Amino acid sequence: MNARTAEMSYPMKAAGKPSARRRGRVDWHRVANIVVLFYLVATAALMPLHAAGIIQRWTVVHVLLLGAVTNAIVTWTAHFSTAMLHAPRSNPHFAALRLIGLNIGVLGILTGIGHGLPAVTVASAAAFASVVIAHLVDLMRMSRRGIGGRFTATVRFYRAASLALIAGMTAGVVMGIGADGDWHERVYAAHLNLNLFGWVGLAVLGTLYLLWPTVLGTRMADGAMRAARRSLPLCAVGLALAVTGLLAASSLVAVTGLTLYLAGTVVGLVPAVQAWRRRAPERPAALMLAAAIAWLLIALGVEIAAVLTANPAERIAEMLPWFLAGFVAQILIGSLTHLLPMVLGGGPSGGKGAALLINRFGRTRVLAANIGVALVALPVPDAFELLGWALIAASFTGFLVLALAAAVTTRRGSPEPGTESAPRLGRGHRTLIAALGMAALLAAITITVVNLGPAPEADDEPLVLTEGGTQTVEVSLESLSVDPSSITVAPGTRLILEVTNHGRMRHDLAFGDELATRMLSPGESAELDLGDIVGDLDGWCTVMGHKEAGMTMRIGVDDGRPNEADAPEAPVGAAVDPGAEPPTGFEPYDAALPPAEDGDVHEVTMRVSDETLEVAPGVTQEMWTFNGSVPGPTLRGEVGDKFIVTLVNDGAMAHSIDFHASALAPDGPMRTIEPGEELVYEFTADAAGAWMYHCGTAPMVQHIGNGMYGAVIIDPPDLPEVDREYVVVQSELYFGEEGEHGDFEAMAAGEPDAVVFNGYYEQYRHAPLSAAADDRVRIWLVNAGIERPSSFHVVGARFDTVFSEGAYLLRPGDGVGGAAQVLSAFPGQGGFADFTVPEAGHYPFITHTIVDAGRGAVGVIAAAE
Repeated sequence: MNARTAEMSYPMKAAGKPSARRRGRVDWHRVANIVVLFYLVATAALMPLHAAGIIQRWTVVHVLLLGAVTNAIVTWTAHFSTAMLHAPRSNPHFAALRLIGLNIGVLGILTGIGHGLPAVTVASAAAFASVVIAHLVDLMRMSRRGIGGRFTATVRFYRAASLALIAGMTAGVVMGIGADGDWHERVYAAHLNLNLFGWVGLAVLGTLYLLWPTVLGTRMADGAMRAARRSLPLCAVGLALAVTGLLAASSLVAVTGLTLYLAGTVVGLVPAVQAWRRRAPERPAALMLAAAIAWLLIALGVEIAAVLTANPAERIAEMLPWFLAGFVAQILIGSLTHLLPMVLGGGPSGGKGAALLINRFGRTRVLAANIGVALVALPVPDAFELLGWALIAASFTGFLVLALAAAVTTRRGSPEPGTESAPRLGRGHRTLIAALGMAALLAAITITVVNLGPAPEADDEPLVLTEGGTQTVEVSLESLSVDPSSITVAPGTRLILEVTNHGRMRHDLAFGDELATRMLSPGESAELDLGDIVGDLDGWCTVMGHKEAGMTMRIGVDDGRPNEADAPEAPVGAAVDPGAEPPTGFEPYDAALPPAEDGDVHEVTMRVSDETLEVAPGVTQEMWTFNGSVPGPTLRGEVGDKFIVTLVNDGAMAHSIDFHASALAPDGPMRTIEPGEELVYEFTADAAGAWMYHCGTAPMVQHIGNGMYGAVIIDPPDLPEVDREYVVVQSELYFGEEGEHGDFEAMAAGEPDAVVFNGYYEQYRHAPLSAAADDRVRIWLVNAGIERPSSFHVVGARFDTVFSEGAYLLRPGDGVGGAAQVLSAFPGQGGFADFTVPEAGHYPFITHTIVDAGRGAVGVIAAAE
């Protein structure tokens, strides 16, 4: 038998006039494989619905795995076992009932879990399991009653795969009817490994011993069955250990198991490599099978690394899309590319014509699919990932169209031997293909409707918390809803959310960029501390389409005032009158910076308090302060000095403090303390600079925006003396109502009402800083933010010394002879600039971000004779 004859004769003889018995067998396999094609079409139809957020990824995955893949494995492993063991064929009525029962179970599982119906899920899983158990019993029957021979080892792979599927399905039912928290994550990881590496992986490895050389058109390698006998124990034991380790949260056991499975796979692939050496893969089926096995090996390596370094369930879920496309779908389509022409009927000539049709543009499709899988698997920009999915979809859809065309044309007649060509599609054929496609689309829509179901009912009643203080609320993320969807709290309540994903997709909960959980896998939980609630907050799931689908949460504040419906008119926020003057007796923030105190240990008490302060002429706001002022007191020392800061919280809510000049673990000294509590923050200032300090309690944007910041000046060694030193802290004001705290929504949006130096609108225009002609002046600058950069400039002066972020950018005598016009600082940065006052007069200083100078960041240095 030559290679070409071998290829066409396995697994069914194609030569000669088919007998009635053979025609029945071909018809049976024709029907069974068209069912597989329909599931593949349904998978393709569901993918855009998943991308649009209409249907869950769970549904798409299980239509592919339970529907297409399981139907194919059950059908073909039964046939291969009969052929290899020379066993009596199963009763055709039993085979038909098995196929019907299998698909009733598949649809029931999709319905039960899609609707949240545990009884339906369990009953359908039981029916599905009964079919798999019956299939396993049939395999064992064939092993006992068949003649046996050297191919017995491959059938053992099928039996082991069936056991893995039963175990994996049990894990799936446990998740479907309720497994919470960390246990859900463990069961989920075990479920994926049993189904992907057990059911699919073992069935594929067992089949490749015969299928691979047949597809190549060469003989089986010597020692192939010996390799099979060695491979299976390694794979089976490895899978059992991996699942045990994942369930027990033992990375050592799980990695050992996965490594054994990988070793068994490599041992089992040795004969495939030997066959490759005799005849390299050329046909699309062979190329696709080879690529699929490569992705299997890559996936095993990725999972081993994931178990060692991270949450395995999360990492497996991340690799699932490209693993399904690269390994599962490719192995199925590659096998069908080779097998379909043999089961579609039409005799040898018809089979060759079908093969020619199915293989059209085959190599191009294989290349496109694997470039696409690589783009999906690699960390590339979203546009490239989208391109990857487009390539995968184009490749697999091309196969489906050609396979359906072959299915409806092959039996219309066969050309004479030697004149075979791809069948032409007449009008009737095209109509039939369209009808088949519509039927598959209808199946997809049916499954979609089944899985949309009624969304889990959330409690529409808002949760009202009037006690204040610290409140912890359990939040459930469900299919496309958040429960509770609305929480109302008293002003100043510290709100902590215990968020758990009870859905079947990955979700998160975000209140802007700073306040968000990580992306949570099904069953995973996270704590989200929203800090002190002083204004309304809106949260949502950031997964594409979920916010628009209604997955949102509202945090409201009940301050006892009438709501909008009851109020005669909407409240008006404070506003600056640019022409107004400060009141009589106005005292500006003292910008003069005294020298560092003697000694290398500085003990400071910082008291947090809520103060109603004037921040612009005629504008008062409730500010959260350190030691009653905005900014807080400026600390000064030299490199190597030790600071012992006692933070006392006299405010109405929780606060903290973060000194940028320190280098230490933030867990203890930067922790948040409740009203009435205190802590001691010790650090050694071992680096020079103009450093910021601020409250670090969430939401940080609100605490800094409401005044909780200040400066720490650590002199560089050998700092030259000057005549005048001033410290200027640039910050922003976000006006709330008169006498109230700032507008949180404006802070979050980065839309300040004023940009100021040392906490007050244009205060040094009304009360200029003093100097004299020929004075050496040093301005220390810290930008407290929260949003706007600073470009500090003194009109009429040039800086001969600039020190920024711990380094001199310009110094006298550096041989350059240059000068600087601005000292720049982004939020959180600082430095100083020195200059000489050239003559008596008035020297305005501004931020040269001119729009912010117009918002109040302006002052004057008045130089006397």
